[in-house]
Amino acid sequence: MAKMIHSMIRVLDEARATEFYGKAFGLEVAERLDFDSFTLVYLSNPESEFELELTVNKGREEGYALGDGYGHLAVSVDDLDAEHARFTGLGLNPGKIVEFNRDGALFARFFFVTDPDGYKIEVLQRHGRFK
Repeated sequence: MAKMIHSMIRVLDEARATEFYGKAFGLEVAERLDFDSFTLVYLSNPESEFELELTVNKGREEGYALGDGYGHLAVSVDDLDAEHARFTGLGLNPGKIVEFNRDGALFARFFFVTDPDGYKIEVLQRHGRFK
C-alpha cells in the first residue's frame, strides 16, 4: 500500500517561504539539500510525518504561474477560532471562517490563507473526516 510522504511546491524566495510556513503552521526545516541549479527544503512538524517540499530554482526572478490546475494544501487544527486569531495577529491575512453544512449537519469549518508565492492553504477544524 502506498503512503503519502510529501507534497512539493516551487517557491521564489526560500527565506520568505520558510518564515511563512514556520509562523503559520510550526513547520521547521527537516532537511535542506543544495544542488547546482536548485535547492530542496523539506519542512515538517511533530504533528505528522507528512512533509512539505519547497523547491527553489536558482536564478529565477519572477514568480510562478499557478495556473488553473492547483487547488490547495490542507491542514487541520484543534481550535480553528484561536488559529484564525493567531494568523490575524501575525499579519497573515486569513480569509473569513466558513461553515459548510451537508444534509443539515456540520461538514467542515475552515478558512484559507495564501502563502507568499500565492499558494492557498485550507485550515480546517478537526472534525469528522478532517482529523
